[in-house]
Amino acid sequence: MNKFTFIDLFAGIGGFHTALHYVGGKCVFASEWDKHARISYEANYKDIEPTLFQKDDDGKYLYFNEDINDVNPNEVPNFDICCGGFPCQPFSVAGLKRGFEDTRGTLFFNIANIIKHKIQNGYPPKVLFLENVRGLKNHDKGKTLQVILATLEELGYSYSYEVLNAKYFGVPQNRERLFIIAWYKDIVKAETFKFPFGIDCEGNTIYDKKKAKEFSAPTKVSDIFEPIESIDSKYTISDRMWIGHQNRKERNKQNGKGFGYSLFNADSIYTSTISARYWKDGSEILIDQSDRGLNPRKLTPVEAGRLQGYRILGNGWEKPDCANNANYNMTNKEFKIVVTNKEAYHQFGNSVAIPVIKRLAEEIIKQLIN
Repeated sequence: MNKFTFIDLFAGIGGFHTALHYVGGKCVFASEWDKHARISYEANYKDIEPTLFQKDDDGKYLYFNEDINDVNPNEVPNFDICCGGFPCQPFSVAGLKRGFEDTRGTLFFNIANIIKHKIQNGYPPKVLFLENVRGLKNHDKGKTLQVILATLEELGYSYSYEVLNAKYFGVPQNRERLFIIAWYKDIVKAETFKFPFGIDCEGNTIYDKKKAKEFSAPTKVSDIFEPIESIDSKYTISDRMWIGHQNRKERNKQNGKGFGYSLFNADSIYTSTISARYWKDGSEILIDQSDRGLNPRKLTPVEAGRLQGYRILGNGWEKPDCANNANYNMTNKEFKIVVTNKEAYHQFGNSVAIPVIKRLAEEIIKQLIN
């Protein structure tokens, strides 16, 4: 029995879908423009939400939208929660109200417009669950966030926002993202939203930012590793690329820039943030293989997905007990990679970290929906 309904905007490969399905949600509408991400999305969620992929007589999807600019809010089913990892775009705020009208011409306007339409038709969404890069806080000298928050207020929502780091939620990745949780004041009688900042060894939520650093469940990069003997030699970078990485790092160091490759080993507690460009050269996360006399290697696509908390079986785990941890055990939906390696890296780099979304979703249900 579904506890609530949600829509999944800027859906990517469905990190929000995985997490909200886990806590009892039913997805009634999704939107994603990237054709490869759409292939991954349908392949992984059609079994649990077949109605989402229904087509009309002309073969056009009814609820799986391709271009959010073409969405007719009348055709979006009513829903309880709006999920959206929207792009970070500047608004034109010169001399304007810094609210709904200022968002025109941006992709955030599409979210706001759907919400406004639902409110006007008597079906206000209870909660908005929004995600963005940490830089949104200071984007365009803080004006971008100011317009977003003013728009939420104008629509009748209270809100809380916070930067959370995936490394405190059981995945070995230093990944900070800004989350905005908003609730419709006329329906949800909450004064505030208490953010989870991490998860401890027992699986309990940590609500204190300082305690998250001290008491969150420990992680190691090897938690995500496929068995070493199963990893194809093609993931080991060439001599030429390795020399190029080292030379570039040295040049950047001399120029006072911090850019260059980042090297990790099995015992590192976390990696740096994986990005959508990881497929190019893997420079932000290279795995040290010097103990085996080899150049560093890139993560496999399976490992890249696990780094975001997806349960991907691949060739198994280097540490078999990791297959049974909170992120990868049987209670989590298996995610299948159905695209090329390049696209898989790109998709995982763009994804949300599922354990963070999952814990936020649980808190939303507990604090705002029930």
